[in-house]
Amino acid sequence: MTESPKPMKALILAGGAGTRLRPITHTSAKQLVPVANKPILFYGVEAMVAAGITEIGVIVGDTRNEVMAALGDGSRWGATFTFIPQDEPLGLAHCVLIAADFLGDDDFVMYLGDNLLEQDLGAFVSAFERARAGAHPPSAQILLKRVPDPHRFGIAELDDAGHVIRLVEKPADPPTDLALVGVYLFDRTILDAVRAIAPSPRGELEITDAIQWLVDQGKLVRQEILTGWWIDTGKLTPLLEANRLLLEKIEPRIDGSVDEGSVIDGRVVVEAGARVVNSTLRGPLVIGRGTVIENSFIGPFSAIGNGCEVRHSEIEHSVIMDGSRIHDIQRLEDSLIGKEAVLSRTQVRPRALRLMVGDHCQVDVE
Repeated sequence: MTESPKPMKALILAGGAGTRLRPITHTSAKQLVPVANKPILFYGVEAMVAAGITEIGVIVGDTRNEVMAALGDGSRWGATFTFIPQDEPLGLAHCVLIAADFLGDDDFVMYLGDNLLEQDLGAFVSAFERARAGAHPPSAQILLKRVPDPHRFGIAELDDAGHVIRLVEKPADPPTDLALVGVYLFDRTILDAVRAIAPSPRGELEITDAIQWLVDQGKLVRQEILTGWWIDTGKLTPLLEANRLLLEKIEPRIDGSVDEGSVIDGRVVVEAGARVVNSTLRGPLVIGRGTVIENSFIGPFSAIGNGCEVRHSEIEHSVIMDGSRIHDIQRLEDSLIGKEAVLSRTQVRPRALRLMVGDHCQVDVE
């Protein structure tokens, strides 16, 4: 009788500081910044559960309390979380090392908590499981994406048969344009690899070095090339692009109240408890729970969080986080506004603002 395979585990990395999204990340975890009104981290959890993976380890750093509070015990997703603290950012391979007790001898998927990608994770996992049951089981599987700036990423080089033969981290002279996307599948031999490698010149245990160790030991590393989009949300512009891409997938839904003087155009979501008064909403966009939109225009690719107020203002292609108030702003675009911020203008001038404003800030525009 053939023994059924053990369930796969997941390791989600949510410990990074998010320096490129400051001032937002001075007070918030970068993985919890919302896109399309949902924290970035939640998309990764949902992808794991949809792939049938419910035992999830989460690497947490300085923002651990906020991340742990947001995720809870996992019951809302039908998952269980094991939180694993990383006291210093010592590299992706270091995350595997400190998660060794949680991982045990199980196969697992490692997922960067601030990445978003258009990928059927279930199909990616199933391909690995089928290959693991074959005559030449891989020890790892990586996802690659062709990029225009490969010197910024870990890069893979393949032979003529498509096998991984070399990996290099942020090369000055990239051998290919195939960047490693932040999703990896491993068997237990990756633990041998991370214990065997030395820190890189920047003082980190690089996951590229660990995978290269597998290759050097004659282990098979399988690869697939991502044809859809992939976004590292660590900067403002790609975060807004991720917001745009995800909003394009929404289905219209009006659960709040919209008065007769308002216009709804396109795919718009108005959550329960929200009120729209004498305003125009042009989708795709989403208005969060309990938010008030009054005498305003909210344009495409905007996500207004929960409990916000927008009065006598125009907003387009922006993310407004929970509890913020925007009053008398002629035009706000391409912006990220933190939680419970206040934006107001004492004199109305016909110009657009492009801002990134941290939590609890007050900005008076004259």
